[in-house]
Amino acid sequence: MKELEAIQFVQDQLLTKPAFPSFKTGDTIIVTYKIVEGDKTREQDYRGDVIQIKGHALTRTFTVRKISHGVGVERIFAFSNPNIAAIQVIKRGRVRRARLYYLRGLVGKKARIKELKYTSNDN
Repeated sequence: MKELEAIQFVQDQLLTKPAFPSFKTGDTIIVTYKIVEGDKTREQDYRGDVIQIKGHALTRTFTVRKISHGVGVERIFAFSNPNIAAIQVIKRGRVRRARLYYLRGLVGKKARIKELKYTSNDN
């Protein structure tokens, strides 16, 4: 038990948690990450749907799926990755599952995720 507490203490000390907005599975996001090419650094955007979030603490990751030239491309990002410059939530999705693997088999309009509409109860 002492080893687990020591490991948790070290992880808490090493983890510098960036201020990313909260998002969940089904949301459409833009992940801006830094790319190092030789001695130059640039930032590139990756826009897509979050199909899963898993792990906790230092091992927490999320998978973003996009369609590029008719081919589905998925990329896994770690929350603790220092190369992620920013995350921007474009739209909130209305889904009923934590893992959206079924999107891999769908194309076109069937692969769309419905947008979550917020309604106020000001009757």
